[in-house]
Amino acid sequence: MDYSFFDFLKLIGSLALFLYGMKIMSEGLQKLAGNKLRNILSAMTKNRVMGVLTGVLITALIQSSSATTVMVVSFVNAGLLSLLQSIGVIMGANIGTTVTAWMISLFGFGKFSISALSIPLMGIALPLIFSSKSRRKSTGEFIFGFAFLFMGLDFLKDAMPDLQNNPEVLSFVQNFSDLGIWSVLIFLLIGSVLTIIVQSSSATVAITLIMATKGWIDFPSAAAMIMGENIGTTITANLAAIPANISAKRAAFAHFMFNVLGVIWMLFVFKYFVNMVENLVTSFGPANPAEMSSFIASLSPEEYSQITTLSKSELPPHLVSKQEIYLGFQGATSYGLSLFHTLFNICNVSIMIWFVKLYEKICLKIIRPKAGEDEDEEFILQYISTGILSTAELSILQAEKEMEVYAKRARKMFGFVKKMTNMDHNDKKFLKLYNRLEKYEDICDRMEVEIGSYLSKVSEGRLSAQSKEHIRSILRGVTEIESIADSCCNIGRHLKRKMEANAVFEENILTNINSMYNLLDKAYENMQLMLKNQKVSEKELHESQELESMINDKRNTLKRKNVENLNNNQYSYQNGVFYMDITSECERMGDYIINVIESIKVKPD
Repeated sequence: MDYSFFDFLKLIGSLALFLYGMKIMSEGLQKLAGNKLRNILSAMTKNRVMGVLTGVLITALIQSSSATTVMVVSFVNAGLLSLLQSIGVIMGANIGTTVTAWMISLFGFGKFSISALSIPLMGIALPLIFSSKSRRKSTGEFIFGFAFLFMGLDFLKDAMPDLQNNPEVLSFVQNFSDLGIWSVLIFLLIGSVLTIIVQSSSATVAITLIMATKGWIDFPSAAAMIMGENIGTTITANLAAIPANISAKRAAFAHFMFNVLGVIWMLFVFKYFVNMVENLVTSFGPANPAEMSSFIASLSPEEYSQITTLSKSELPPHLVSKQEIYLGFQGATSYGLSLFHTLFNICNVSIMIWFVKLYEKICLKIIRPKAGEDEDEEFILQYISTGILSTAELSILQAEKEMEVYAKRARKMFGFVKKMTNMDHNDKKFLKLYNRLEKYEDICDRMEVEIGSYLSKVSEGRLSAQSKEHIRSILRGVTEIESIADSCCNIGRHLKRKMEANAVFEENILTNINSMYNLLDKAYENMQLMLKNQKVSEKELHESQELESMINDKRNTLKRKNVENLNNNQYSYQNGVFYMDITSECERMGDYIINVIESIKVKPD
């Protein structure tokens, strides 16, 4: 056998160049159109068809279904997309990724291979790479990636072992071709594992096309590998979802479930589907891809070597026609696999799009929050839609409802703070709760921006003076609620610093802090009740202002007592600092709460 370890390293290096080219090309395109892609995703409506089309468009543009699904998972994690929206986009990504297979078939396996232009393309891209303008630089990166991709593909074809001269290299693969349904399942598994290993469905498609066009495996086996790639590519989104929130995990699981169920139904009609593709390619293409293997088997090792390595002018006359037949089979096989890949994904989406809500229910049922976690640990606007604005009055009503939800989230953050204050400083749950607090703070920041942006659009319309004043009051309330969330997060940070300093609050400190918390709880209850009713009487306003005065007085009393307690050495100065920081933040929170209440229209008793 002539195939050495050095040849194997060349094969791995060629694959690495292909993957690197795909990565650079995808990143360059994402930089060129990144903000536009994000705007398309974030402005999507809940229309499942629009979701699918968006997934197709973005994946076709950035040439990576993995990049799209990871982007979708991160957008769900940030709350820009709901689980229902994400499922549609992921379905579309499966169709969009088939563009890569067509690109490889058209430019990598034709009579003219674009790899011949790879070096000149790099020459064009070189000045762009060193440009000070980011757009030109991104264009240069895209061209470099494109050149690397096809250069790597060309090297990959050359680095693959010659099975005609070394049949033992992959004879074990060929032995699986005549086992009926077991052959399909084995190659399905090979495709899945290969995609998981190389972390790129495009690389698996390229390798499958090479194996099929070299005659190592027959057309049905190659089609089974393409299906396996659909399952293997889901691992990327699931890896991206590991550190993310529960909705992102559900989106990644929906991707896995969609692809697996698609493969399962295809297995029942696989034989007929493959025959249909073969007939289409035979009717409209250069040859029948099913006859590729038998044609190569009819060639001697010397003939095969000559027609695959020599140009037409260098070939003996009797081999010219055979080379043309071989190129025809090669084109038919690559086009056939690309067509199978596209039709399979289009049919799969056409069937599964009607079950999007069922997918959502299954994901919600299977992936549940852990004990102590909440369902709402992601940003989702419940009443405001990102589509067409409603009438002015209805839009304002929606914003009021959203502000009520916003206040509930801030109240939940205060609940976290209360738990953290009374936890043992060595409790392992402390940091977990602190991370949740920070996550909620990010959600609250996002909610403020989204509600504010929505109201800005509403205010652009023709509104009465009363409606404009109403919008101003809601905006003021939203700003104050965000300040409440910031205060909760600030208290959490004080408690975290206390934990890192290994400090423990004395019983009297905890009692005093909890007494402040009790006053704030009452203030929160008043605020939420008034937000729910969207009205406040003069009596209720007066009572709320008195409660805020009590919080102020409590803070002043605790500050005076703190000086006395420090003089009497009742606790350390460090503990006193943490204690006063928390007390002051509580007083500020009381101010923000009364500001929210005062933003609501006062109605006479």
